[in-house]
Amino acid sequence: MVLKILHWIGLAACVVLIVSCFMPWAYFADATIADAADRTFTGFYSYQNNYGKPGKLLVIIGIIVMLLMILPKIWAKRTNLFVCALGVGYAIKTYILFVSCYNAYCPEKKVGIFLMLVATLVMLIASVFPQLALKGVKSKKPD
Repeated sequence: MVLKILHWIGLAACVVLIVSCFMPWAYFADATIADAADRTFTGFYSYQNNYGKPGKLLVIIGIIVMLLMILPKIWAKRTNLFVCALGVGYAIKTYILFVSCYNAYCPEKKVGIFLMLVATLVMLIASVFPQLALKGVKSKKPD
């Protein structure tokens, strides 16, 4: 029962990861950025593309993990564990990059960066306990 719920929570985490890439991640109160709208960074926007576009890779990881969670094959579950581990590593690296201070400017962390980090961790936990019925394996019922 718990594994079935965890499977659905993992699928929801994939959707949350994709949505979080479009949300604000950090606000930089840097005076060198002229337009105030350019100071809010997302997964797809950073001023002059200084931090790249990590949202592209995170969306791809979210879609791949969602597809692998749905496939009822053992190779898909093993691949999913690997992809989720890569996603968590990339999410941690991105979190550190976006929230680190530079030139005495410390960014204000927004909700999107926390959702991105938590969603990847939930996806990893869900991939550790896949929902898969193996053929030819009989489970023993307690007497």
